[in-house]
Amino acid sequence: MKEQLKEEVSGSQALVHTLKLQSVKNLFGLIGSDLISVFDELRRTPEIRTIQARHEASAGNMANGYARITGKFAVCLVHNGPGLTNALTSLAVAYRSF
Repeated sequence: MKEQLKEEVSGSQALVHTLKLQSVKNLFGLIGSDLISVFDELRRTPEIRTIQARHEASAGNMANGYARITGKFAVCLVHNGPGLTNALTSLAVAYRSF
């Protein structure tokens, strides 16, 4: 039976719990001020390895490559605003490739 969440959880805990339920093993992304709580929760979750990128487009390309090579679900976590804009090209390439 799948693990149930507690009554009250933070958004970061809910996100990481969902990633675990989806059997995500690797997450590609950048640490930043608006994602610190997510990465703190990921640090406490040894089942999910966090792979740091230096740029949002790199994180997207790394996730795309991982998904293509392994055939597994890949996650890219970037900042809102300019971070998302920088990752859009990677997302478009991944979308057009399948």
